[in-house]
Amino acid sequence: MSHWFDYPHIDPIAFRVGVEFHIGSFTYHPIPVHWYGLSYLFGFICVYLWMNRPEGRRRLGLTSDEIQDFLVYALVGVLVGGRTGFVIADLITRHNLGDYLANPVNFIAIWQGGMAFHGALVGVILAILIYLRKHPGLAFGVLGDEIVPLLSIGIFTTRLVNFINDELPGKLCLPDHPYCILFPAYSQGYRYPSQIFEAILDILTLPIILLVYRARPPAGVVTWTWFTIYGITRAIAEIWREPGFTVIGLDGGQFVAVVQIVIGAALLVYTLRRGTRAQAR
Repeated sequence: MSHWFDYPHIDPIAFRVGVEFHIGSFTYHPIPVHWYGLSYLFGFICVYLWMNRPEGRRRLGLTSDEIQDFLVYALVGVLVGGRTGFVIADLITRHNLGDYLANPVNFIAIWQGGMAFHGALVGVILAILIYLRKHPGLAFGVLGDEIVPLLSIGIFTTRLVNFINDELPGKLCLPDHPYCILFPAYSQGYRYPSQIFEAILDILTLPIILLVYRARPPAGVVTWTWFTIYGITRAIAEIWREPGFTVIGLDGGQFVAVVQIVIGAALLVYTLRRGTRAQAR
């Protein structure tokens, strides 16, 4: 069977900063900048630009500096939560606690890759709760509604980078399909390009969330709509992704996604019933 696509072999390093030079026995090597890091940066820029537009600042009651301050909280939440989630999943899947204990730096080695989305999500939620303590007049739902509209763009680009990095492999194609790809890191056979499938699902949520936002629903509805829809798209995407571990017959990611759907739907119903949209603070 002929296949439509070949793996593109794109360098995970986008560019390097500086030039190599030598001073005595010391050698300076240019600093590599990875597509993965750029995808996170792009996502944060999208969120900042949305929050910092005049309507966003009015509704939040925050200045541009205060929005930048929040993004620092969110960045710490993403890094700590994402890495923690990855390590937990890695320990469950590979049973490699000994490797981490022998090299403790691996617990925090985000430069080697390895971030879990749901861990990052929990980290951001905790960052929001901590930030709200500095701004007691600001509600969780109002802040969340201004964070999530453009999140899909950042997640979309990150999934594309997962494809570039040859990570998060899809399941083997049985029987083979022409759109499946032979990934360099996995020699068993052709696999589903699950990263691309998930990227498409993620970007399709963007117009839905923007339409919900334009409807001016009660505070928090946009947040929990996105939360629920992401759970749905992630549960679907896991159909093609190679499972790391299973819980009650579901892939680990699928199990967490189902829990996310239940929580999101319950909170969505609650927010729809409880209040009105905050216009300004």
